[in-house]
Amino acid sequence: MTGLDVDALRKEFPILARTVHGKPLVYLDSAASSQKPACVIAAIVDYYERHHSNVHRGVHTLSEEATVAYERARAKVQKFVRAASPREIVFARGTTEAINLVAQAWARPRLGPGDEVLITELEHHSNLVPWQIVCQQTGARLVVAPIDATGTVIPEEYERRLSKRTRLVALAHVSNALGTVLPVAELTRLAKQVGATVLVDGAQAVPHMPVDVTAIGCDFYAFSGHKMYAPTGIGALFGRLELLESMEPWQGGGSMIRNVTFEKTTWAAPPERFEAGTPNIAGAVGLGAAIDFLDRTDLAAVQQHEADLVEYASRRLAGIPGVRLIGTARERAGLVSFVVGDVHAHDVGTILDGEGIAVRAGHHCAQPVMDHFDVPATARASFAVHNGRDDVDRLVAGVERVREIFA
Repeated sequence: MTGLDVDALRKEFPILARTVHGKPLVYLDSAASSQKPACVIAAIVDYYERHHSNVHRGVHTLSEEATVAYERARAKVQKFVRAASPREIVFARGTTEAINLVAQAWARPRLGPGDEVLITELEHHSNLVPWQIVCQQTGARLVVAPIDATGTVIPEEYERRLSKRTRLVALAHVSNALGTVLPVAELTRLAKQVGATVLVDGAQAVPHMPVDVTAIGCDFYAFSGHKMYAPTGIGALFGRLELLESMEPWQGGGSMIRNVTFEKTTWAAPPERFEAGTPNIAGAVGLGAAIDFLDRTDLAAVQQHEADLVEYASRRLAGIPGVRLIGTARERAGLVSFVVGDVHAHDVGTILDGEGIAVRAGHHCAQPVMDHFDVPATARASFAVHNGRDDVDRLVAGVERVREIFA
């Protein structure tokens, strides 16, 4: 066991006080979307009750207060991922939009026939489909580095696919379907040796471990707020400033311009260049509050605690006859994915819901990963700071109930 005070943390999440089907809620679906602590909810309420107005537009007090709150949140994100400047932080709707921004604003103007984009076999669709689209648009080729039977990227196969043709490498930091932690710093170092630009998809990493984009050495790092205790509809893209400055905007409209005439428009400097229209101001405020929550909680302690939960859950589930873990990489974080005999994952999820236990069931927007393991879907239990071993015990009892029903 670790030193994280789970009981105290649990009290910070109002939704965990409710019941589902008459039983106390056990929430094990944070990889899909985390629940929100009271401090995040309060920050959003306070913003709307006391400070709301549009940002970067007005000279009145409320607009100035909203602008300060919005830019303060940007500075918190900068410190959270150890970026060099707030100007390297672009707010987006989430990981998907951030990756599409890079695909369309960086890759599309630069790629052509003969160029290659390298991804891995364990990417979820948000870090796969945007690259398929940009390859179709430019004539570049999508190359896939395979994983082994444990769900680990095979290092020599990854390195073998790198060449002077590799213009961009896009990697998950943590797999959403398997929990595999990729050695992104080492993989980035290898990509840099062939001159590739590197994007890391950090959607499943930021709630579970400290992230340092400078230490990783990547050019872009994308993540969502709603998986790290912030609201939906807000996320961020870190981009090295010289790259952001070299990129044209991918969306046009208000707030991203310097000057407009009918003949010509010039762009604002990054990050405003990539934030057309009125942004999700309350979402940014909530994201800043979520970062404060994680800072107060101590991400290093969270990482240790969740590693214990992954190990405990893996051991307990593997001991149930008929249960097969999907993804057994040595380095995993945040979740356990499994199947129960021939029972479809949706049936597993439905029975667990009847026990008050929320897990994910499906292909997790990672169908190539399911194909690799020759399963249509898995049940996935994913952890957050409010989960303890007692939640795992409830999950194990629920899976035993699944076996009883389908015996």
